Amino acid sequence: MHIAVLMLALMTIATNASAQAQPTAKPIKLVVLGDSLSAGLGLPAQDAFPQKLQKALQAKGIAVDMTNAGVSGDTTSGGRDRLDWSVPDGTEGVIVELGANDALRGIDPDLARTALTDIIQRLKARKIPVMLCGMLAPPNYGADYAARFNSIYPELAKKFDVPLYPFFLDGVAADAKLNQPDGIHPTAAGVDIIVGNIMPTVEAFIGTIAGQRS
Repeated sequence: MHIAVLMLALMTIATNASAQAQPTAKPIKLVVLGDSLSAGLGLPAQDAFPQKLQKALQAKGIAVDMTNAGVSGDTTSGGRDRLDWSVPDGTEGVIVELGANDALRGIDPDLARTALTDIIQRLKARKIPVMLCGMLAPPNYGADYAARFNSIYPELAKKFDVPLYPFFLDGVAADAKLNQPDGIHPTAAGVDIIVGNIMPTVEAFIGTIAGQRS
């Protein structure tokens, strides 16, 4: 009888030691640094892009702690100016979604390029991985402006070796059924499409971060 109790005790100790040796992975801390498109302008908080992205990732068993650092009306320069307090210490990855307001206002593409360059470089200096979401200029500023603006994202992604999702509003832009009455901001259904389309890029980004943890 005593031997059986001893064996049970030893098995319990071994099981506990094994559980302690394999702790549950902590959620990866991500920040979405963006404008109204990610802030969720016109939508309930739970329908904003970061919240829906987190839910979709969790449904696939990927634990993340997602912070919505979207500010409506922000340009690339605005995002740069608030970078330090929008991305706190301990952040493990940043998804940058900025540039739509630059394009809508016809801001010089060189200024947007410089601001995005600064954001990427400053985050890299802090050893925080970056994923870039591309934006396309509206056609009303002409082909020259569009060519200068649209080239920013692929060129920066290549220069700094960061992952790029080419067009944040892919599958949603210009579709009246997927946009709010202003024709600019996606509906909840539109956000669902953005999340579905961007998921493979985000999953690969998170995989890289998780690999760097070990």
